[in-house]
Amino acid sequence: MRTLRAIARLLHALAVALRGWWTIRTRFELLDDAHRAAEVERWARRMLEVLGIRVQVQGTPPPARVPLLLISNHISWLDILVLHAARHVRFVSKAAVKNWPLIGLMASGAGTLYIERERRRDAMRVVHHMTEALRNGDRLAVFPEGTTSDGRVLLPFHANLLQAAISAGVPVLPAALRFVDAATGQTSYAPRYVDEDTLLSSLWRTLCAPPLLAIVRFGEPQDSHARDRREWAQSLHADVLALREQAQAHAN
Repeated sequence: MRTLRAIARLLHALAVALRGWWTIRTRFELLDDAHRAAEVERWARRMLEVLGIRVQVQGTPPPARVPLLLISNHISWLDILVLHAARHVRFVSKAAVKNWPLIGLMASGAGTLYIERERRRDAMRVVHHMTEALRNGDRLAVFPEGTTSDGRVLLPFHANLLQAAISAGVPVLPAALRFVDAATGQTSYAPRYVDEDTLLSSLWRTLCAPPLLAIVRFGEPQDSHARDRREWAQSLHADVLALREQAQAHAN
């Protein structure tokens, strides 16, 4: 029964993905930024629902039309969907995502900026584009760990992308993600995407898992004025760690 349920979810998810792809190809050029954001949020919530994941938002999501840089821990490819469901933001993601079948088109349609992590100098290019986007009023999001972790530990934060918030003079909003079993409230590692995991293996574990709760806990925005990015990265690391623990304590 679990396998049959997983296959049914997979087919339904594919249909939702194709519907989103069709929306991007045929409607996005006709929509303004606000309506695009609403479409992305609605699609993300629907996709998570089909995958058996309910989203719980704790704290206050970033307000509309207020530029800021959102930072969060990184567990799974699902993190982007979860944060989009809570509030649409433009993500900074590894360049490889752009070439993923279907997902790449969806990510690009949602306004993703891409970075070549293997090239150090590419970070400077991306920071320049991030700064410009923030000055133009966009909300951006990064995963400062630079890669996924299994949720048990929080990897050190890279500080370089924080420079965009400092240069643009916009606040940084820390947030934390957790996936838990919806029935028991215990941490679930089914969505993990680390080490030898593939996108397909992570997806299949998620489809086979009992219903999940994705918790997003937002902290308070922090002023970027006169910040040292390296010291700030260490401070934000502690903030996200605390938010992650609070998310578990307040899970329903």
